[in-house]
This record gives sequence, C-alpha cells and structure tokens, in this order.
Amino acid sequence: MKKTLITISGPTAVGKTKFSVQLAKSLNCEIISCDSRQFYKEMNIGTGVPSKKVLSSVKHHCIQHISILERYTINDFERESNKILTDTFKNNNFVIMVGGSGLYMDASINGLDVFPEIDLNVRKDLNDQYINKGIEFLQNKLQKLDPEYYKTIDVNNYRRIVRALEVCISSNKPFSSFLNKKNVNRPYSVFPIAINIERKNLYKLINKRVDEMIDNGLLNEVKTLENYKNLTALQTVGYKELFEYLNSKKPIDYYIDEIKKNTRRYAKRQLTWLNKKNNLLWLDQNYKIDDIISTYLDSK
Repeated sequence: MKKTLITISGPTAVGKTKFSVQLAKSLNCEIISCDSRQFYKEMNIGTGVPSKKVLSSVKHHCIQHISILERYTINDFERESNKILTDTFKNNNFVIMVGGSGLYMDASINGLDVFPEIDLNVRKDLNDQYINKGIEFLQNKLQKLDPEYYKTIDVNNYRRIVRALEVCISSNKPFSSFLNKKNVNRPYSVFPIAINIERKNLYKLINKRVDEMIDNGLLNEVKTLENYKNLTALQTVGYKELFEYLNSKKPIDYYIDEIKKNTRRYAKRQLTWLNKKNNLLWLDQNYKIDDIISTYLDSK
C-alpha cells in the first residue's frame, strides 16, 4: 500500500478533532496537529487543546511541544512535521494531519515558497507605521496592494500583515504572486478532507465554545500570560481581547462578544482559503467513518 497522509481541515469549532480521533482509531494511526495556536505549552484553554483523555487515546504530535518563549516558525514546522511523517510511515500506511492553520499544512505538504530579498528600511518603516498609526492603517495598505492575500489572512495579526507588505513594497509585486510556486515531491500521497456545516450552526458552536472557555478559566490563564502579551504566539483571538480588557474600563461581556465576533471572522477566512482548493472531499456532520474508509481509503 502507498503511504497516505490524510489531511483534515475546516473552520474553527466545526469538529475536526473529534473526526480525526475517530478516524485515527479506525485506522490505528497517529495524528499531527497543524494548529499553530496549539503548539505552545503555556496556552491551553484559549486554544482549544484536546483534553488529556483524547490525547491519551491516540498518539498526537506537535501539541504543546514548545514554549511561547521559543522562536518557532513555519519553516521549523515544515521540517519537524516531515521528520515525524518519515518516522511514522515506517510502521503505518496512514498518518492524519489536522488543524485550521492552512499555511502550515500547505508548507508541510508542498514545501515553502521563495520570496525576494527584503529592504530592511521598508521593514523598519512598516513597524514604525504600526506603532504610530495602528494596525488599521496597515490593513488598508495591504488591502490596496494585495486584495487577494488580504481576504485569506488573519488581518489582526500585524506581523503577518507586515511580512506581506514588506514583500509587496520591496518587489513591487503582490505577496500572493509568490505563493504556491514551489515544486516538491513528497514520498507519500495526500488525501484531503474538509468538514463544514451550515453557517448558523457553525456560529452557534463558536459562541458555545467561547462561553465554555470563559467558564473554564480563560481570563485567569490570560492573567498569567500578561507579561508576555507582546509575543507573537499571543497575538491571537481570545488572548488579545482579554489583554485589552485587563487595562480597560469596559465590561467583560463586551470583550467576550469581541472574541466571538473575531472568531467568526477567522472561520470565514478559513473557509475562503479552503474554497479555493478544488480537490477536497467535503463532509458535513452526518459523515460515517466506516463509509469513508470503505469508499475512499481501502483502495489506498
């Protein structure tokens, strides 16, 4: 049998973890997480890390395996995930990769794009503009210079916006024009699955998950991390809103609603990214694991 990497994508809160664990148990295989928010040991409640019971039921890789104080890039994940794949395929014909970070999944499978050399003065200017004019100024600039890429990224992640803008300005070309140009041959096939449900039901799940995170102590977790709030790892939905709350006079309910709103926006961007792919097997909440295996995987 040919070695097969099964990828499981979909918007946040849709049920990717549940599906991946069910499938991994049926195939007796291991799981690699490509959720970049779940890499960090110090971040637990706000990242939706699977429970200890779930993690113990199937072997997982790349979950809470580094510290927020460590530098861990998409390049690091590309190298680490492919080493795990090489080792794991020695004993199994299947490995599952699951998560909502499409850039990390694509980097693992397809390798990384090559970008032009950056003018360091451009980078400095952009960071100065962020400090003096705010993220909205940079958002508007990126939307003008590269509207295609703007639609797909987390527009509240200023580092990602600066990275795209520095390429646009230094090369005088859209950042998106440098994407998906690599040509890497991996020693395995890829079977891509995506899960989605009706938008109104997805939003209910998102709101419910946020409420559960608050009930489970997300605010206390954020308080323990306040000294590190400027680190890249913590520039993410659920944390940045509550960091703002700690220094605000607005009520907590306002920031809970902001988390829900920004999570819904994030889910929309994930779906925009996935809808551009034409080889996905889309599943809804009525999937049956045995049918998927017999129909699509038994012949692999």
